[in-house]
Amino acid sequence: MNTRLKLDAISKRYGGDKNSITALQDISFTLTEGEFLAIQGPSGSGKSTLLNICGLIDNPSDGDYYLNGISVAQLSISERCTYRRRDIGFIFQRHQLIPAMTVYENIAYPLLLNGVQPKQIKHDVNQLLNTMGLEHRRKHLPKQLSGGERQRVGVARALIKRPQLVIADEPSASLDHQHAHAGLQLMRELNKQYGASFLIASHDAFVIDHCDRKIELLDGQLKASP
Repeated sequence: MNTRLKLDAISKRYGGDKNSITALQDISFTLTEGEFLAIQGPSGSGKSTLLNICGLIDNPSDGDYYLNGISVAQLSISERCTYRRRDIGFIFQRHQLIPAMTVYENIAYPLLLNGVQPKQIKHDVNQLLNTMGLEHRRKHLPKQLSGGERQRVGVARALIKRPQLVIADEPSASLDHQHAHAGLQLMRELNKQYGASFLIASHDAFVIDHCDRKIELLDGQLKASP
């Protein structure tokens, strides 16, 4: 099984030397192709910082990060942006939908950025709208949706481009059991068909139980064997 990402002694500090705060300390683990990995830990344990580093949003202070065997430290800013746009999907706890775009447009946006043809965009978005139970909301703006509906749109937007890596921060937040199950089923289908790997931070036992493996963070340190 190919390694999707590898973290080797990753640490993250904020602030100057005298007043620095250590958010992560000596984090090492691997995520293989097609694996579901859950990250557990209380608020303030470093989960979001870890997700940001793995998603190429933030840089570690120390250590090495390899994505598909490539050292992230060697990538230019442009190359990092290309990876994020093309190969990484993000599911945010607070949705991060574009307020002026409809549900259809929010889901289609990643495909537009990647230059996908309009006919293919229409097919893929319509299929995902049906899967996520959002057909009747296709023309609505985010402010017209419930919290659970906004979360479903966020999940759909992350998965529409069939990314190699999905970074998910509490993907079942605001979802009832039925729609949480539908979202996880969709993730598993992407996982099986395209070998997508999932790095999921969650407190939800239902989500964690559907992951292949879990690790635990406490005060920025790894507490479970990778």
